[in-house]
Amino acid sequence: MAALREVVETKGVFCSLYSDRAGHFFVTPKRGERVDPSRPTQVGRALQELGIKMICAYSPLARRRSERNFGTWQGRLPQELRLRGITDLAAANAFLRREYIAELNGKFAVAAAQKGSAFVRLQRKDLDWIFSLQHERTVNQDNTVLVENRVLQIEQTRWQARWWWCTNIWTGACPFATART
Repeated sequence: MAALREVVETKGVFCSLYSDRAGHFFVTPKRGERVDPSRPTQVGRALQELGIKMICAYSPLARRRSERNFGTWQGRLPQELRLRGITDLAAANAFLRREYIAELNGKFAVAAAQKGSAFVRLQRKDLDWIFSLQHERTVNQDNTVLVENRVLQIEQTRWQARWWWCTNIWTGACPFATART
């Protein structure tokens, strides 16, 4: 989510994302079967809100390419960090941005057939909402919700005394919810 947000913030919105069937991109009811587009993951929901279409790769060729990339990142990248004495996250991210990505792009990038960009300037300003983790919960008659085995009490406000009719709450940042002991 953080990487997708960074792309959207710096480059803009893109039309589609082609990926493997990893669990953070798609829900697959049974291993090896087709994905269930009616049940978006957190990533899928965020991309839907931005109007970005997700395309699931089913071909073995696409999977091999993804796995080869992961192998490179898991095999070569740790060695590059070790050789440079990089041991903390901030330094690793700086190295990725300054050197590693440019090196990979220099080796593997292919010039576009046409000039210009396929990215469209982002019109929305609510990226904190879009890229937040959102979970559907039912608000009980006593204005409480259950989140990860914790009961959260939603405080009454002058404009709304009861929330029990609400079925979708932004967990993790609801300004009205406090833990009830």
